[in-house]
Amino acid sequence: MGAPPKADHPIITANKLTEYDGIMFGVSGRYGSVSAQIKAFMDSTGGLWGSGALVGKACGCFQSTGTQGGGQETIALTGVIPFAAHQGM
Repeated sequence: MGAPPKADHPIITANKLTEYDGIMFGVSGRYGSVSAQIKAFMDSTGGLWGSGALVGKACGCFQSTGTQGGGQETIALTGVIPFAAHQGM
């Protein structure tokens, strides 16, 4: 419909996370939680959890929603913090 082609940005894989000292998630909110795409990415790290590959790494997040009451205060509590705690970060 006349939209420009999408840029060829790199897409990270779960195994790439092991190369970094820390991970910062920038997420948009969907009804007080992370989007399905971020959740699916986090779920894909099961093998890393099994091997303890992310234990001790730093983890943080920043979030944004489209409205004042969009749930930004719960995004970290329901999405990123459980992921980080489960991974031993």
